[in-house]
Amino acid sequence: MNIPISFEFFPPKTPEGADKLRLTRQALYAHRPEFCSVTFGAGGSTQEGTFSTVKSILEEGVAAASHFSCVGATKSTVRDQLGLLRAMGVKRLVALRGDLPSGYGMGGEFHYASDLVAFIRAETGDAFHIEVAAYPEVHPQAKSAEADLQAFAAKVRAGADSAITQYFFNADAYFRFVDDIRRLGVEVPVVPGIMPITSSTQLMRFSDACGAEIPRWIRLRLQGFGDDTASIKSFGLDVMTALCDRLRAGGAPAIHFYTMNQAGATTEIIRRLMPD
Repeated sequence: MNIPISFEFFPPKTPEGADKLRLTRQALYAHRPEFCSVTFGAGGSTQEGTFSTVKSILEEGVAAASHFSCVGATKSTVRDQLGLLRAMGVKRLVALRGDLPSGYGMGGEFHYASDLVAFIRAETGDAFHIEVAAYPEVHPQAKSAEADLQAFAAKVRAGADSAITQYFFNADAYFRFVDDIRRLGVEVPVVPGIMPITSSTQLMRFSDACGAEIPRWIRLRLQGFGDDTASIKSFGLDVMTALCDRLRAGGAPAIHFYTMNQAGATTEIIRRLMPD
């Protein structure tokens, strides 16, 4: 595809889900990803499944990145988890503050992702390539757009090597974010995160929860398709391929696909982006 790519998976909850994800991974490995990342549930609730999936990816001969969140965590528990990941051969982490489980207070010894990044660096030196999150459309809990940029810069100053963005549909938001952090002297690569459109109801729910803006014209087109899943998927492929093409042309350093443990849409977008 003449641009590096990577894939995100979430840990399966059942043996059937694990079998399905294994097949999905094998299909996507054909595109030679730079790495595959695995998400971490609220408050570390999926740690066992996350680490198990990461281990499987490594055993399949592909670089794996574990998501790593710090909400509610102590320095002792984080130190132990870092030791486990190093012993497994993990070389890359996606360091996040993370979401709180429902009904829990903040707690823990880390309040911001920058605290976690600084601790990982202090504990492990350069053992890990550390990715952090970026929000081209501003983190939904940020006090202001400027405060969000400063929070991102703090993560980089703490030791982050690169960033992966929340998914978005407006390329201008991504390019503006990159320009803004460059003006702050932040030079790390910022990789756009891409969410293929396969279901309008799922997309609306995710986007409302995480603050990703669905442009009005996309939202109305999706609503107009109703339950016509074939039209939704076809439209989604056109929209996301065009977005990836513009990001690539504009100098994005790589593309990270939020696969939702499905291979079909991601594979088709990559196929369309391949040079003739």
